[in-house]
Amino acid sequence: MGDTLEFSDIYQEVKGSWNDGRLRFGRQSVVYKSSKTGKVDSIPAAELSQAQWRRVCLGQGIKLTTSTGHIYKYDGFRDTDFEKISEYFKAHYKVELSEKELCVKGWNWGTTKFSGPLLSFEVSDSPAFEIPLASVSQCATGKNEVTLEFHQNDEAEVSLMEVRFYVPPGDTVFRDSVLSKADVIQATGDAVCIFKELQCLTPRGRYDIRIYPSFLHLHGKTFDYKIPYSTVLRLFLLPHKDQRQMFFMISLDPPIKQGQTRYHFLILLFSKEEDLSLSLNMTEEEVEKRYGGKLSKNMSGSLYEMVGRVMKALVNRKITVPGNFLGHSGTQCITCSYKASSGLLYPLERGFVYIHKPPVHLRFEEVSCVNFARGTTTTRSFDFEIETKQGTQFTFSSIEREEYGKLFDFVTAKKLSIKNRGFKEGIKGKDDMLEDSDEDQHDAYLERMKEEGKIREEANDSDDSDGESGEYDSKASASDSSAEEGDSDREKKKRPAKKAKVVKERKPRKKKPKDSGAPKRPMSAYFLWLNASRESIKAEHPGISITEISKRAGEMWRELGKEQKVEWDGKAEEAKKDYEVAMREYRESGGGSSAPSKKYSIMSQLNTYS
Repeated sequence: MGDTLEFSDIYQEVKGSWNDGRLRFGRQSVVYKSSKTGKVDSIPAAELSQAQWRRVCLGQGIKLTTSTGHIYKYDGFRDTDFEKISEYFKAHYKVELSEKELCVKGWNWGTTKFSGPLLSFEVSDSPAFEIPLASVSQCATGKNEVTLEFHQNDEAEVSLMEVRFYVPPGDTVFRDSVLSKADVIQATGDAVCIFKELQCLTPRGRYDIRIYPSFLHLHGKTFDYKIPYSTVLRLFLLPHKDQRQMFFMISLDPPIKQGQTRYHFLILLFSKEEDLSLSLNMTEEEVEKRYGGKLSKNMSGSLYEMVGRVMKALVNRKITVPGNFLGHSGTQCITCSYKASSGLLYPLERGFVYIHKPPVHLRFEEVSCVNFARGTTTTRSFDFEIETKQGTQFTFSSIEREEYGKLFDFVTAKKLSIKNRGFKEGIKGKDDMLEDSDEDQHDAYLERMKEEGKIREEANDSDDSDGESGEYDSKASASDSSAEEGDSDREKKKRPAKKAKVVKERKPRKKKPKDSGAPKRPMSAYFLWLNASRESIKAEHPGISITEISKRAGEMWRELGKEQKVEWDGKAEEAKKDYEVAMREYRESGGGSSAPSKKYSIMSQLNTYS
């Protein structure tokens, strides 16, 4: 028997929905990795105390109980896996894998048993159903019943809202047992520390962040959010492109909710120049005992460093920072657009992160392929498309052409599949000394256009030659045809050479000289509005390019109502009248060309002939 046993397509139930992944039994631990979120659960082998083999909805399942009171359930095994797993558990874990039958009678009366974080409802000593108390969000008591409400999972097709249990009047033992293990967040006691008025991009606003031992409390003017640390998947600390600000990003599963809106990411924005002196609401002995040197009672430094340090210690997760990628401008991110909003794309060591509206995190292991596509607005930009294994496509557009080589090298180094790799192989041969030159820089799309042009030219040439040979054959005499049939050794009549095509050179148009002294033409209502709104667009979208300003301004102008456009239409009409008056005065003073226009001269000739 080997040192490990691995099973794919094993399912774990998470708040009413099934998440698939891989389960590995090793000598030191049992490890389960979710294919959806990438989250890894590790159970030390020394803590395993009980294992049960049960028939469940997806075939056969295993229920593991640890000495610390935690319970893990995995489904999707085959009947033939029982003997193999049972022998492995006896040999390496010293635990017997026992078989347990579930009650399927459908009776609604029985006994309840609390086993650690699990509530089991049993009928005739066989469990009918089990409720993880961590999924209980509220426990309400009535005259003779107790109602359990559950955390909802948005991805579950069918959700269980509540379960009611009948209890004798005045019996509080059942309710107290549920509340002792339920995930009912209550702000009891003082917070470890408080960060005042932090700028939050998602959800937008300014929030006070109160740090409690088991959850994070966001307190704003309108909304409050209580986020358990168990829902935090990853932490990111990413520098802004201007090098003066920092993003702190928290990935959440399940997300926080505001009405029908779901926020899978919490994004905070900090200034590098903002410092903070922090004192934890704990004694030095408690800090040392609980956090083991990761924190100290009194700390000082940059605000983003303090928030990151506290979150890392309490959540117990590493903070992801940018890797070795450097863009053309020397920064660790790329300016682009996603869903008509400008933002920053960060190529990290294990995935891509886009900030911010909406935030996106794509791990390399869930990426099927990437594609470099021609930009839709200008030839000096391109689109970067990422397709996941689930078939979802993410398109990051309006990326500057100078970033093309850097991004292509990064994707190649990470061994990601590239759809249109055939058009980009020549990128490796470019000279490093000329890397920043627009004229000498290799452009895969330009090469592609050249190849397609050659194919079209060859197709046109072949069509021309076929047409000429057909014309020659149609003019051949009947005697020539009979002579060729009669004497096969006679040389065939040679076809005349193809005439060379004569292309007439077009004469360049003579541009009419511009009169520098004439009054400037008036601007339209749109351009008057654009000049007044350009600075506000820049302030709302820091680092936005000129092209994106025009694109964003066009969308905003289309969204303006008729009442708002009346003001600018009036200003444009006034500017037009002022231009006509200034132009009349300019001509009366002798300005402009005195020669009659072409239209006027033609009309004069027509009148003369008539």
